[in-house]
Amino acid sequence: MNQTLRRTDLFWLAFTGLAALVPLVPAIAANSFIMHVLILVLLYASMAQAWNIIGGYGGQTSFGHAVFFGIGAYGAGMAVVTYGMTPWPGALVGIVSAAVVAVLISYPCFKLSGHYFAIATFAIVEIFNRMFLVWDWVGGALGLDYMIVEEGLANLMWYDSKTGYFYCALVLFALVFGIVRFLEGHRFGYYLRAVRAGQETAESLGVNSTAVKLAAMALSAALAALCGAFFVQYNLRVDPGMVMSLDTSMKFVLVTILGGAGTLAGPLLGAAVLIPLQEFTRAKWGGLGGGVDLIIFGFLIILIVIKQPAGITGIVRDIARRRGRKDASGQGGASLGSA
Repeated sequence: MNQTLRRTDLFWLAFTGLAALVPLVPAIAANSFIMHVLILVLLYASMAQAWNIIGGYGGQTSFGHAVFFGIGAYGAGMAVVTYGMTPWPGALVGIVSAAVVAVLISYPCFKLSGHYFAIATFAIVEIFNRMFLVWDWVGGALGLDYMIVEEGLANLMWYDSKTGYFYCALVLFALVFGIVRFLEGHRFGYYLRAVRAGQETAESLGVNSTAVKLAAMALSAALAALCGAFFVQYNLRVDPGMVMSLDTSMKFVLVTILGGAGTLAGPLLGAAVLIPLQEFTRAKWGGLGGGVDLIIFGFLIILIVIKQPAGITGIVRDIARRRGRKDASGQGGASLGSA
């Protein structure tokens, strides 16, 4: 027991030490490409954690989160490009709109279950994608291109360095992971996991499963929209194919599943593996044509799912368990020998 406590303490000490070093990364990593990869890791970990609320903890596999991500991106983008404002009010409108849209489209979809729910969310992405392609108010198929504005936190825009974007991505990451960490120990988090384990059983114990799932979906969509608002400020452009596509939706799901759905660390582990792989293969083999990174993604996901369906988190847990057994057997042998 004492040894278990010491190991846990050491783990959290090591984690806290690494977390304390993260804000110093811009001073160490002067390479612009490395900074770009780190920003994307933080962004995709936040996106996956937002999806993890309803998909991992709630057990509802949604392929529609690209819609909420896109609404947040268009909210911030239209505030800057269409109305000449800062992105903050647009991001707020996008967050609220995404939560409202999530509730409206999820209420009928939650009457479906299993694969039927997942297929319905696939269709919703296509509907929104086609609608935004022909909607002139949001720029149609051409999308929105940013003009040059004054750089700084007010406009959430920097040109000469990625340091500002890195710190904003770090704040976004801490906010999303902090909310999910709070939910894990809150009554709502227990309700959500009870619904995932068995909806009928949870309802028999007094849990209103529909209200729990709708609240989780609204929160998940709002955080996905916040990630979308940051994405458009970093990318300085948005169009329907870029944000409201099945490819974007799949990344929400794949990153979480690879790392470990329903766990706090899973989205970070998944993003830390997939995003550097994506960016380095794109930089090295981009001349071979698009999709090389997706081929490697596919093989990696198949390998992980066959080996350990719980993802990288499950593999780490298995290794720790085996080491614990080996240490326990070693201690047992030593005590017998001494006796």
